[in-house]
Amino acid sequence: MIKIAAIDHIVLRTSHLESMLYFYCKILGCEIERKLPQQTGLTQLRAGSALIDLVTIDSQLGRVGGGPPSAKENNVDHFCLQIMPISEHDMRQHLNSFGIETGDFIKRYGAQGFGNSIYILDPDGNTVELRVQQ
Repeated sequence: MIKIAAIDHIVLRTSHLESMLYFYCKILGCEIERKLPQQTGLTQLRAGSALIDLVTIDSQLGRVGGGPPSAKENNVDHFCLQIMPISEHDMRQHLNSFGIETGDFIKRYGAQGFGNSIYILDPDGNTVELRVQQ
């Protein structure tokens, strides 16, 4: 019932923002698309049709993931999958039929602009954002 169209974005936590910006922009050719340093500590980089979100660990959003990235602390916060159009009701019903808990659909910014998405957990506890393709 759910059909993945593409990866929308991935969120990386960092304690080295300038080095990460240099790596992803200067070396790999990404461009800064949006910065929200005061609100969330977020810098969004355009990577083709997707985004790479860099979140500073000392920010409001970054503190949620724990300490600085290391062998024992997470540096990947979550990844987002664009899915083919499906109603929120049908998606929730499909996920719930497999015992997957669902929360509210919330308007968030992603690679294709603002749109509704929902967070779920995979069996290892990784956060997966499902975003309905516009």
